[in-house]
Amino acid sequence: MGHGYVDVPIPPACGVPPVTRRGLDAAVETASAAIRGVGDYWAGAIVEARTPLDVAVDAMRWWQIMTERRPPRWATRHRIVRRTALTRLRDFSPASPSDVVPTLVLPPQAGHDSCIVDFSAQQSQMRTIRAVGLDRLYSMDWIGATQATKDATISDYLGEIAACIDEIGGPVNLVGDCQGGWLATVYAALHPENVNTLTIAGAPIDFHAGDAVIHESVRALSDEDLRFYKNMVALGGGVLKGEFLLGGFIAIKPENELGKQLQLLANLREEHHVDRYRAFEDWYKHTQDVAGPFYLWLVEHLFVKNELVGGTLTVDGAPVRLDAISCPINMLAGATDHITPPAQVFALADHVSTPPADMLARTTTGGHLGLFMGNEALREHWPVVMAAALERSLEPVDTARARRKGRAATEPERAIPAP
Repeated sequence: MGHGYVDVPIPPACGVPPVTRRGLDAAVETASAAIRGVGDYWAGAIVEARTPLDVAVDAMRWWQIMTERRPPRWATRHRIVRRTALTRLRDFSPASPSDVVPTLVLPPQAGHDSCIVDFSAQQSQMRTIRAVGLDRLYSMDWIGATQATKDATISDYLGEIAACIDEIGGPVNLVGDCQGGWLATVYAALHPENVNTLTIAGAPIDFHAGDAVIHESVRALSDEDLRFYKNMVALGGGVLKGEFLLGGFIAIKPENELGKQLQLLANLREEHHVDRYRAFEDWYKHTQDVAGPFYLWLVEHLFVKNELVGGTLTVDGAPVRLDAISCPINMLAGATDHITPPAQVFALADHVSTPPADMLARTTTGGHLGLFMGNEALREHWPVVMAAALERSLEPVDTARARRKGRAATEPERAIPAP
């Protein structure tokens, strides 16, 4: 039981896991979203006296916009300074950066393009960090797995982080979003000497804490040999297909997906709404694959066995001890994040050696993706968090001024929807 949800013991049929109250609620909310969306469209059609031909044209344009996708792009000028088959290192530093500790951002790595951290000119985590004063700024860019890189492991990705820090020159302020956050934490535990500050956002550390939908799914689908997950990788020819991940995210909150599409229909003649829709869908529906061994490792050791907080995690025989981390840490979570509840993020504080005075925890009112590109997070929380990192990176620091400049990097009006 958690947050009002109670499992309803309906017997499984045809191999489908038991239906839970969460699933029943999703079905009701999906139906409600459909009724609202269709109702909104027809209300507008009646007011504007649209003809049957108008409705037919609307339907064709709606379908075209829903299905026509463009590759997502990074919004801010930068240079690629390192490239391998697994990653790129993007340098966002100005021509003459400040004498400040460099900052390295690890974006999410869950079947989508890394450019979510530089989503648009109006909503960019990279621009916000740079505006605070941390202008020696870099981001890793995870390249989707191919048949040539399908065998990449956790060791390979940690090696990529290490090589990027060598390229930049450490120690660095390490910032990790979602999967990038737990990867940053594992790296920091293995190489604490290379991390000046550690910041995580929406990153699971205790994978069993809180009321997480993903944890429920893993419990329902896991057996001793992880047969379900191994079959998923086999179906992808050695990789977890990005389409599978996207389908899983949509299945968590299907009412959101349906509501989004029907709101597009209702606002089809509002070009600003259409532009917002396209910008987000171009990123969200553009998927990339994940290397099979890496994916199966994280399912077994993190999602199932929860070894990161259990103190039993090892990489290539080296123990991953969170108490080896003593640098300042910053933690950012979303109050309505159904992917990574706040308890999973803030668990980091219970396992590191960092003094409480050097810890900062912030909670937005939004959900998961909003942590990385939402207006509230970028204006009200990231400036505070990164100003704290700046205090440890440059002396002396005008923290209030740094926060103001970071906040000003994002426009007050919410330009792009952030679930």
